[in-house]
Amino acid sequence: MLNAVYLEADAVTVLLLAPDGLTLEYAGTRGFSSALPRRSERVGRGLAGQVALSRRPWHFPAVQQAASLDSEWQRVLQQEGFTSYYATPVLSKGKVLGVIEVLHRASFELSGPWLDSLDLLVSQLAIAVENCNLFEELERQNLALRLAYDETIEGWARALDLRDRETEGHSRRVTERTVELCRALGLASEALVAVRRGALLHDMGKIAIPDAILLKPGPLTDEEWIVMKGHPDTAVELLSPIRFLRPALDIPHYHHEKWDGTGYPRGLQGTEIPLTARAFAVVDVFDALTSDRPYRSAWTRERALEHIQAGAGTHFDPQVVQVFLAMLQQEEEFRD
Repeated sequence: MLNAVYLEADAVTVLLLAPDGLTLEYAGTRGFSSALPRRSERVGRGLAGQVALSRRPWHFPAVQQAASLDSEWQRVLQQEGFTSYYATPVLSKGKVLGVIEVLHRASFELSGPWLDSLDLLVSQLAIAVENCNLFEELERQNLALRLAYDETIEGWARALDLRDRETEGHSRRVTERTVELCRALGLASEALVAVRRGALLHDMGKIAIPDAILLKPGPLTDEEWIVMKGHPDTAVELLSPIRFLRPALDIPHYHHEKWDGTGYPRGLQGTEIPLTARAFAVVDVFDALTSDRPYRSAWTRERALEHIQAGAGTHFDPQVVQVFLAMLQQEEEFRD
């Protein structure tokens, strides 16, 4: 914001060009006794709009006599007692970024040093606005890129569900509920991005398992179980070269570990297992039990919850189970 005192001015306004390129919006004001009623100015209309259109400064020693002065702005000038008006466009690389208006209540004579000071401040403002615009554009591009990444991951997850003959929406359901559970466990919002990606890709390693094993209707042999248990390590091998997915590897790598150390692939025990993987394990088993599968019908919600509770301290982290049950209870109460 320009300093009104530095400019020996009674009031200053800064208007910036809106993204539509047709409207100037007030970015800030100084020196007015009350808030300005207007929030925008059409390019080509009014004093500031004419300055933006002409790309040159305008000076009115007696502003209330200006032909392009609209009635609303005239009322504000009369109420505030402003007489002298000077406005200049804010330009960068030939492009109009906005307009600065400088107002005085008494007669004010322009001077070379005063205009030089104003030009210096306008140049600084132009640099600041341009940098801000570049930052906003970079943020938009980053968001678009992140959305593209996540849409790609969701596509992979759907493909994995289809190949593994999972129930429709399994990956989406366990992902949403795992994110909710991890939030209830106190994970920061930025960490939930990795949780979401890891949950969607939890079975990525199964892409390397032959159909004869993955889709086998009966029990697996010892040799086939060795192949099956290799899929978490395969997931890490596939995903770790992708830099933005490295923070999301805990769930694909460790979601088959068990609290008592009897899981795989590392046989981790207790809190050696990353919290996100412990949370996912509870959600994944619950969703699997309450979904129809080719080899069995879905369990009731009550039966599945009994199984989860029975596994606390052996298969599952007891604290995670407790938070999960409380979360489901809140869901139940909300639906009622």
